[in-house]
Amino acid sequence: MKKLKNNKNELIIYQSKTGRIEFRGDLKKETIWGSLNQIAELFGRDKSVISRHIKNIFGSNELKKNSTVAKIATVQREGKREIIREIEYFNLDMILSIGYRVDSKQATQFRIWATKTLKQHLLEGYTINKKQLVKNYQKFKKTLKDIQALLPESKSIPAKDALELISVFADTWFSLEAYDSERFPKNGWTKKQAFFTSEELNKALSKLKQELVSKKQATNLFGQEKSKDVVAGIVGNVFQSFGNQDLYPTIEEKSAHLLYFIVKNHPFTDGNKRSGAFAFVWFLRKTSQLPMSLTPEALTALTLLIAESNPKDKDKMIGLVLLLLQKRKKTR
Repeated sequence: MKKLKNNKNELIIYQSKTGRIEFRGDLKKETIWGSLNQIAELFGRDKSVISRHIKNIFGSNELKKNSTVAKIATVQREGKREIIREIEYFNLDMILSIGYRVDSKQATQFRIWATKTLKQHLLEGYTINKKQLVKNYQKFKKTLKDIQALLPESKSIPAKDALELISVFADTWFSLEAYDSERFPKNGWTKKQAFFTSEELNKALSKLKQELVSKKQATNLFGQEKSKDVVAGIVGNVFQSFGNQDLYPTIEEKSAHLLYFIVKNHPFTDGNKRSGAFAFVWFLRKTSQLPMSLTPEALTALTLLIAESNPKDKDKMIGLVLLLLQKRKKTR
């Protein structure tokens, strides 16, 4: 069966050799519904034969009527008139059960298809295939080690945040080999005019502080600069240039360094990690470069990785941020 879309409905199609029969899709209940006429046509048997099989199925308690039958208002043409009548429809469980009882060429073809589909699911699915489970588990353990390798000893990241970060990096083929050989992106790719002042950033951070204080998630120490113009210094470093050329020419490189400098340079008495993460997202959103894949949990884990990393691994941390942002580029 396959699902086709039209302007009005979503239809579930079983493509038989004699043509195609359209069933009503019920995505909320993850099933389909077919009328007696449709089921009879599907299996190439008279309606009376299908009715007898349905009666036997209910009689043997193989299926319950209240969970497999629904009355649906259906438009029928009678002569030149269109009349709406309530017709009994049977769900996928019933259609499958009938398909394994009916003796016809069409039913045989249906059973071949159904068996093949079920077999494929069992062999390739993740719930039954033990070899695939073991393989996936080994990959999962290796990725956990990759994340742990980025941290100094005795440091930890909440499990849910680490798992979210792993999920975000899943399709970038992030591995310990990439980490060891430093095969991270070295540069960004979005070169366009993007600038903000320290006053703008401080204003945004001030709003963040007010919100956190109002929710009792921060104190007045949050976001207080340790020394005058320390934020201005960080902004200056992000936008520094030499010979009229930006040291960090792309938005991705600027945002990665903004996050790193705020988190690692500790410009505030309190709230450096939260301020850095906020500034990172604020700048990416301001330049329309914020990836949808960047969840709060992933951002938390990434910020903690930077906070707990060895300063000598700065380039690797920047590379990790660029790797995460690279996902947005690939999915455009």
